Amino acid sequence: MGKELRFGVIGVGGMGGFHADYLLGGKIRNARLTAVCDIEPKKMERFGEVKRFEDSSRLIKSGEVDAVIVATPHYGHTLIGADAMDEGLHLLTEKPISVHKADAQRLIDAHKRNPKVVFGAMFQMRTTSLYKKVKQVISSGELGEVRRVNWLITDWFRTEAYYASGGWRATWKGEGGGVLTNQCPHNLDILQWILGMPKKVRAFCYLGKYHDIEVEDDVTAFFEYPNGATGLFVTTTGETPGTNRWEIDGERGKLLIEHGKITFTRLEVSMSKFRATCQDSFASPPAWNIDIPHRGGGGSHTDITQNFVDAIVDGAKLVAPAEEGINAVELANSMLYSTFTDATVNLPLNAAAYEKKLKELIAGSRFRKKSAKGPKSDITSSFK
Repeated sequence: MGKELRFGVIGVGGMGGFHADYLLGGKIRNARLTAVCDIEPKKMERFGEVKRFEDSSRLIKSGEVDAVIVATPHYGHTLIGADAMDEGLHLLTEKPISVHKADAQRLIDAHKRNPKVVFGAMFQMRTTSLYKKVKQVISSGELGEVRRVNWLITDWFRTEAYYASGGWRATWKGEGGGVLTNQCPHNLDILQWILGMPKKVRAFCYLGKYHDIEVEDDVTAFFEYPNGATGLFVTTTGETPGTNRWEIDGERGKLLIEHGKITFTRLEVSMSKFRATCQDSFASPPAWNIDIPHRGGGGSHTDITQNFVDAIVDGAKLVAPAEEGINAVELANSMLYSTFTDATVNLPLNAAAYEKKLKELIAGSRFRKKSAKGPKSDITSSFK
């Protein structure tokens, strides 16, 4: 294979086209674009001499590539990804790794069948200095045991034109969900990456509350963690200007992550110790307000792709092993299943039960999409 990896991009619409462009432009060391695939031939015309395929299986079996990026509509991630790994190709998949937990496990099982291939996920938010620093603070124990988490993410605003831009978008059959499946996999990944998985989820998901869609565009969820900590997760695509504010409270203070800054209100004495020993009924422990510096930057898709290539060529450690992507999928599924059953969901989620419910939603759907009209949008304007 040599030191230069030959890449294929499967699905060259919005995100896939973006990946293909930077590969073609030489932005990734030890990699070049040799093939693209899309069911719409017109989308591939701009890639010049690069090999073009209208069937993913033909690209996978062509011998033209060593690795693929899968950026199709979500359901395709599982089947195409498994086909690629079974053919011995390295796989980098867009988020979410699958629509539902059962499919995510099927994709992970394909990797187990082919352990020599590198299997990564496009979770570029893990490369931002902001979230890397938050993870460092939590892992160091400086905040103490986490007691409460509140993440308000209401700045994912989308217009009706966005949802009408593809027949697959915002449908149970085509996308498998809404804001939790499309926009929030990054946030859910960061949440579990830094704090681990909750043990219980109770959620209220509103379907088509602000848009002409059949899936969720407004969510409020309550989490309970194994240590008794609680969490609140709120998101929507129907609010602007919106907010992105994350608070993490622990024994030794509070972290506030907002506007690209990390503020640490650090208690001089742990909360529990002060509560038990202080004789003043209305006192609070002394605290320092600290702005935690971080380098800034990171968070680009090319960071993840370069790391993926380095893992194949030089044995570098993956920043985002795709096996971990099942956790974000499970959190999203659990919030929807809690809504559908009007009950608290205990984790781990029953994957078969959720898959059955999703199939029922698909079979029972009578929703019909309206087609979009107007200029093509620049997908890079959606990157945060």
